[in-house]
Parts: sequence; C-alpha cells; structure tokens
Amino acid sequence: MIRTVLIAATLFATPAFADVTVTAPWARASILASRPGAVYLAINADPADTLLAVSTPIAKAAMIHSVETGEDGIARMSALATLPLAAGAVVTMAPGDMHIMLTDLTEKLLEGETFPLDLTFETGGEVTIDVPILGIASKGPVEATQ
Repeated sequence: MIRTVLIAATLFATPAFADVTVTAPWARASILASRPGAVYLAINADPADTLLAVSTPIAKAAMIHSVETGEDGIARMSALATLPLAAGAVVTMAPGDMHIMLTDLTEKLLEGETFPLDLTFETGGEVTIDVPILGIASKGPVEATQ
C-alpha cells in the first residue's frame, strides 16, 4: 500500500521548472545574406538551468559562441555545445564577447525588422523571442532608445 502511494506521488509530482528571463535581444543589420549575423541578449535563470540549443528560421545554423583573448592578444571564437546558467546570475551576450552566431542566412538582416529566435533550456523548456534588427553600426538597444 505504501509503495503504491509513493509511486502515485512520484507520477503526479510537479517538476520544478526554471524561470528563464531573456532581455534586451538585438542583432545588427547585415550587408549581405552570405555574411554571418550575430544576436546579443541577456539571460537570467532561477533556479540554475542550461541553454541547450538556439535556432531561427532565418539561418541554417545558430550557435552559442564564446570569445577568449589569448596571451597574444588575439580574440578567438569557439562554439559552445551548451551554456550553463548559474541561479540568479545574468549572462550577457554583447559585441566582442559571447554571442549567438547565425550562419548561412536565408536573407539579409534589414534594419527595423525583427525575426524569431528559439532558445531551448534544459528545465525551462523552449522560449521564443523576437529579435529587433538595429543599424549596421549599432552598439545595442540602449543606443536605439536615446
């Protein structure tokens, strides 16, 4: 009898989903569709979570990229399979730093338009955001509101 109750309690227990917040997404306009694009944003998860994948219909591939500067002063990008998110810590993606790289664009990124970006989290599930496209020389959304 006790075993049956424990199994039932386990089956009907509500899983603890992470509360994921994605803020300030943006991308720069592109000159050509043949050139890669990048998405910048901030992510906060509480409790901790992991960003497992990113995708968008405007690119054949979307990858999380980190940027490391070596002892020689040269910055190098590397693709991350996943991005761990510490509880309550904000991970900011910005030009010259971590970003989401978009390759094989299906069309140019045109200033003033938006495109959907799907982010898949281990516990938080899938989150779809609209990414505004700012000017080709933009430094971010703060600049766009001034």
